[in-house]
Amino acid sequence: MRSHLRNILKYSAITLMVIFILGYGIFETRRLFEGPVINLVTPPNGMSVTTSQVTIEGSAQNISDISLNGRKIFIDSAGHFKEELLLSYGYNLLTFIAHDRFGRETKKILELVYTGPQ
Repeated sequence: MRSHLRNILKYSAITLMVIFILGYGIFETRRLFEGPVINLVTPPNGMSVTTSQVTIEGSAQNISDISLNGRKIFIDSAGHFKEELLLSYGYNLLTFIAHDRFGRETKKILELVYTGPQ
């Protein structure tokens, strides 16, 4: 009877460990399928601004590097970034490009219009 109970506990523990390891593996491999993600928070796309200096805020997940108009930008440990830019008068096109560690690329374009002081 005691050895039967030991076998049940042993196989239960092994089964739980296998389930945990498989679950963790599936959780970690989701990055293989998602690829890099860029989320822009402020300012909204298509916005007209009256000051030449603008603060761009957003976040990025599953990336190894990210750039804004070809210039590398840095993210904090939580994946957030905040960049100060000077806009040209008129239409401004800001291109964010991010790569993940597997070489996949994603691009996000932000269009802003600087109308000058009103």
